[in-house]
Amino acid sequence: MERLLLFVFQNRAFFTFLALEIFCAWLVVQNNQYQGTKFFNSSNGLVAAMNNFSQGVRDYFQLSEVNRMLAEENAALKKQLGRPQRAIAYPLDSLTIRDSVMVKQYDFISAKVVNNHVDFFKNFITIDKGQDAGLEPGMGVISPLGVVGKVKTVSKHYSVVTSILHIDWMVSALLKRTGDFGTVQWQGTDPDHIALKYIPPHVKPVVGDSVVTSGYNAIYPEGVMIGIIEDVKLRNGSLFYDINVKLSQDFRKLSFVTLVKNHLQAEQDSVEQVIQKLER
Repeated sequence: MERLLLFVFQNRAFFTFLALEIFCAWLVVQNNQYQGTKFFNSSNGLVAAMNNFSQGVRDYFQLSEVNRMLAEENAALKKQLGRPQRAIAYPLDSLTIRDSVMVKQYDFISAKVVNNHVDFFKNFITIDKGQDAGLEPGMGVISPLGVVGKVKTVSKHYSVVTSILHIDWMVSALLKRTGDFGTVQWQGTDPDHIALKYIPPHVKPVVGDSVVTSGYNAIYPEGVMIGIIEDVKLRNGSLFYDINVKLSQDFRKLSFVTLVKNHLQAEQDSVEQVIQKLER
């Protein structure tokens, strides 16, 4: 220990210079958008590559568990077979409907999870697809078992996803049995459960009810599974229920995801912005 301290003391000028250089680089990244974006994308790609390698090693030693999860996901996909994909009539000529064509609203892109956190208040997931696969920020992320999150940022070969296990992120939800709308938001404690909010007392939710996406936010198709109600409470004088939902997707075992590309999202967003401007 004495030798280490002596070494640091003898080279104090160099270590001071190195600390100042790092501090200056940090100031440049923090206060310049272009340099900050470049640094984030470069570091994101490097970290993602390292995570991809480590995840590959873990997958090798957990092949039986991965195969089991794939079997469960395949079973869930088979249940969805036969459901018609939503399409709309989109007139080429506004004067006649005979020239209309069917426009596919959603496309789906598969990706592999290379890094995943469930232990923080704000959790993120890294996947092995990026700009080269057509991914963009704002795209929804699901699995055959349920909602996963939303793409936050992309590099050429990787993307970072805001997990539904993020205390600042909310998803518009629907009680499948009653048709009532609410919002799900993680409370930051249990990665297996999420809170369903804004369900008023006149609604009668019960344990076992399914909670799915409402389709209101243009990110997810309507009806994507979120979870099953596990506990319902109504405090005296409260305007809304306290509802605890068991997530359908176990995030500790998340291996593969599906990216949802909504071809009509930009159109929906633009028309809603027009209304917002008119109402101001």
